[in-house]
Amino acid sequence: MLITGKATICLVNYKTLDLTRLCLRSIRKLTKYPYEVIVIDNNSRDDSLEYLKRLKWIRLIERQDSKNSDVGYAHATGIDLGLANCNTEFFVSMHSDTLVQKENWLTELISYFDNDENIACVGSGKIEFIPTWRVLLKKATHFRAFKRKLLSEPDPNCKYRYYNRTMCCIYQTSILRRENLSFLMGNEKSLTCGKKLYFELVDRGYKTVKLAPSIMGRYIIHLAHATVAINPQEFVPRKRTIKKYNRVVDKVMSRALFQNIVMDESLDQ
Repeated sequence: MLITGKATICLVNYKTLDLTRLCLRSIRKLTKYPYEVIVIDNNSRDDSLEYLKRLKWIRLIERQDSKNSDVGYAHATGIDLGLANCNTEFFVSMHSDTLVQKENWLTELISYFDNDENIACVGSGKIEFIPTWRVLLKKATHFRAFKRKLLSEPDPNCKYRYYNRTMCCIYQTSILRRENLSFLMGNEKSLTCGKKLYFELVDRGYKTVKLAPSIMGRYIIHLAHATVAINPQEFVPRKRTIKKYNRVVDKVMSRALFQNIVMDESLDQ
């Protein structure tokens, strides 16, 4: 029996101490809707795990697996584990490099369900931490997407098909359970965590709310690629990925809101 009027926020941690701490503190500070937090630790065995063990207000699940080098597999399996332990009406997938920046964010996002039992999820596409004009320019100059549309090339793996991203997506738990869906679906085809799940929801006739990134960006900030950028010795990211990540982090951490959250240790209690 699911608890109505409550949400489970689930995030996966793997050696991202500072960001996981900031993510959790931002949730604690700015969430008014009834919620609980499940954190899945993917066998970090570092200071981030020790930090999580000290938090009394989260539910920590330690997962040991040798496939952490496959970021997509590890993340999707972690989210699935969180879903399996969810007993609330709503299930919120969130990345450890997603930061809440608006008070009452969860209440407002859940309001988009509008009590419609056929709406499976509320989310958005990719959020770019760059000016709107640059986002539009990037889309207009995406050669591969343009070529595919021009030549009507098939897209069997749904590489270019829209989906709500798991960086911050709210699902009706009962629908995911009833349809027996998994965030790991599509991993064998290298699909991103939750991508195939979203396609299945749409193809099975469920409605979804697709918020514009500019709207979702009012509620959260997604730093992107944190696990890879913070642990280059394990994942060997491209230099431009690390450079972009560091540039975005510097901008975000210059904001008074996040400086205050970093300093407020009472949010851990």
